[in-house]
Amino acid sequence: MAAELAEGCHSDEEVAKRCFEFVRDSIQHSWDYRKNPVTCKASEVLIHGTGYCYAKSHLLAALLRANSIPAGLCYQRLAVGTEGPPYCLHGLNAIYLKNHGWYRIDARGNKPGVVAKFTPPTETLAFPIVADSESDFPEIWAEPLPLVVKALTQNETVEQVFESLPDIEVIQGRSALHRKPVERSINSNIVASPGCRAEPRDD
Repeated sequence: MAAELAEGCHSDEEVAKRCFEFVRDSIQHSWDYRKNPVTCKASEVLIHGTGYCYAKSHLLAALLRANSIPAGLCYQRLAVGTEGPPYCLHGLNAIYLKNHGWYRIDARGNKPGVVAKFTPPTETLAFPIVADSESDFPEIWAEPLPLVVKALTQNETVEQVFESLPDIEVIQGRSALHRKPVERSINSNIVASPGCRAEPRDD
């Protein structure tokens, strides 16, 4: 699928846009469509054609990485309804474009009131941050957060996932995430933390 999406493209931006629009438009958001089964791995999302925002971001990262475009995972903390509480994490992606550097995109799927686009260098994400208890986390992660994986693998139906959406506490403007954020270069197999010198790592 990654090769098919890249066919005929002449730049990393063209490839990235095709991959983004495929995941955004062709993979149905699990809760929007109330569609089972619950998916987590990129291969599962592709086979079943559905996924929560987290799972869709896993597929998009895999498609981009297969096309040698560095890609990672990002998160926001948003109200589950129009305003919170409760709150939950929302999953999206960051990709590295040659002409723009790191750029965030959100392939969760458009619907009335939610419009995300590929418009580098300007971000056009699905959800703005509108409340103090919401948060836009700047970290770029090489792998999904464990609490996200847990929510997607320990619940059997999309309804069960919705009742236990992953969340983290925000204290005085800082997240309660304790895992070290990373930026990852797929081509050079480098893992780097903000403010630290990049070092090679064997995966």
